[in-house]
Amino acid sequence: MATRLVQINMKAQDDAALGRFWAEALGWGVDSEGPGVTNLEPVGFAYPDPSAVCVDLVARPEPKTVKNRVHLDLATTSAAHQAELVARLKDLGATPADVGQGDVPWMVMADPEGNEFCVLEPRPVYGDTGPVAAVVVDCADPRGMAEFWSRATDWTVHEVTDDQASLRSAAGVGPYLEFVRTPDTKSGWNRVHLDVAPYTGGDLEAEEARLRGLGATVPDFDRSAIHWKVLADPEGNEFCLLTPR
Repeated sequence: MATRLVQINMKAQDDAALGRFWAEALGWGVDSEGPGVTNLEPVGFAYPDPSAVCVDLVARPEPKTVKNRVHLDLATTSAAHQAELVARLKDLGATPADVGQGDVPWMVMADPEGNEFCVLEPRPVYGDTGPVAAVVVDCADPRGMAEFWSRATDWTVHEVTDDQASLRSAAGVGPYLEFVRTPDTKSGWNRVHLDVAPYTGGDLEAEEARLRGLGATVPDFDRSAIHWKVLADPEGNEFCLLTPR
């Protein structure tokens, strides 16, 4: 039985403050499962509805030092909406960012702790995704990543080229998961990563074994204090395998 992508985990020096920024940016509600953790989800969201991929912000003291390999793309419905959203995000504390994008129709920004994200120009493909158009992962091999993640989860491949691949939930709703070829190499642990979970009734140990059989690896760190699994995809990007839900 496959897992499914359920949330994005983002490390933050101040999870509550950064959570307020992203809640305002997305129009989502804010909750907390405990000290140092801020949970964001759409108002009225019934977990695990595939119409949204939630966001967990987890307190960590280390500052961000390199470009994130995972980021969010935000959807807009018109040129006016894009301009209004960019202005509102600046008022909330976001700043323009230069990651070498050149002259492009989307706006690259950084949140108050420097995490990059994009405000896209209107694109019909994202017309029904909600505020998050896509979760984007930098990679060296989009084809290989699409193959791994489509087999690891129940998400369906929509497009695959040498430079980009996209997947979406089996239900055909919510944001896309996209892999984009970049020349950058991974450096250190990712401050933003994917969290997946088996369905209710699934077996955590069996699912870990299945994912390892697909090419996932186990990073070397002390896992004695956690009850979930930490794995890495074939390009070394850490992700969490949560308990079945």
